[in-house]
Amino acid sequence: SYAVGILSTQHVYPTDVSVEPPPRRTRGRPATNPVPSVESRSAADFIAALPETTFRRVSWRAGTKGAMRGDFAAVRVRVADGPALRTGRHLPGAEVWLVCERRSNERKFHLTNHPAEAPLVELVAAIKARWVCEQGHQQMKEELGLDHCECRNWHALHHHVLLTMIAFCFLQHLRLREKNGRPVGQSRTAPSSDAAPDPATPGADAQALRQTLSTLPMPGLLPA
Repeated sequence: SYAVGILSTQHVYPTDVSVEPPPRRTRGRPATNPVPSVESRSAADFIAALPETTFRRVSWRAGTKGAMRGDFAAVRVRVADGPALRTGRHLPGAEVWLVCERRSNERKFHLTNHPAEAPLVELVAAIKARWVCEQGHQQMKEELGLDHCECRNWHALHHHVLLTMIAFCFLQHLRLREKNGRPVGQSRTAPSSDAAPDPATPGADAQALRQTLSTLPMPGLLPA
């Protein structure tokens, strides 16, 4: 699944568009290129034609000043990224979500390939996950030397990036563990007041670590 920002000038089609045979010509060579049943429109014009009730208030993360909210509208479209015609237009491509984020002085547009039954909250969460990925990338570069690998070998780069991500996930696990009220240096036999797994249980730390990794944007780094 992906979510990508686009320009407001990106053209899209409605989902019920069809590709029809070209009209017959009375003179000259017969046309061979198919034509869409309706004209494509820019993403901005497509969203502007929707009713106001399409926009809904969605909260996607708790920020330093409270919950972060915004007005979003989502509609299924087909992107005009198919084969190009002689007129410069493009035939309809895959069916995706067109999501518009409305702010006080601007609008941002995104495309996601999530399933048609995906709720709006899930689409917004995928769009806003970019901040989490950027924070992880920045911290791995500043604290763990992600950008210190000087090589021209793919395997060496892959191993360096993988080990850096594993180290970041472990440090994130310790950070969240301490944030939840249990100091990192606490004895394994000491009772815990939080809802974390019992430290005396074999494999509890590994289970807690896997649970932490599942909340990060880099799942599947450690074996189950």
